Amino acid sequence: MAEATLTEERGRLFIQRIFAASREQVWRAWTDPEVIAQWWGPAEFTAPVVKVDLREGGRYLFAMRSPEGQEVWSTGEYREIVAGERLVFTDSFANAQGNVVPASTYGMSGDWPLELLVTVTFEEHSGGTKMTLRHEGIPAGEPIEQVEAGWNESFDRLATVLG
Repeated sequence: MAEATLTEERGRLFIQRIFAASREQVWRAWTDPEVIAQWWGPAEFTAPVVKVDLREGGRYLFAMRSPEGQEVWSTGEYREIVAGERLVFTDSFANAQGNVVPASTYGMSGDWPLELLVTVTFEEHSGGTKMTLRHEGIPAGEPIEQVEAGWNESFDRLATVLG
């Protein structure tokens, strides 16, 4: 099951997916750098750098590399961690050193804030896991559509990784 709802007036993206994997497996896919590197990013992208300091107040730093070799870095801070149930973190474009940079650094159009908020919840569902993602603060129009496409391609890859 895939469901995406764009609520552009509020700059929120809502996606639910059901994975044929345990809640622990899906949680690990979001928190273990080795597993994150297998699915993070749109189709055909790789994740050559995945650093995770999984604690409230800890930070992450990820790099996605396009097939053409362009890298896009992101960073953020873990705000809330409830193992196996809920993960809340900020999301910002970054440079390779982990410093926050404006979206325009990567040629992104729209009025992007320097920091967005992502909430991911995990629930048992018919022998699998229902994962719900809320990504807040995305500019309306083309940017939110691009973010939705990127997340859905990432989640397609995640489904493959989870088997």
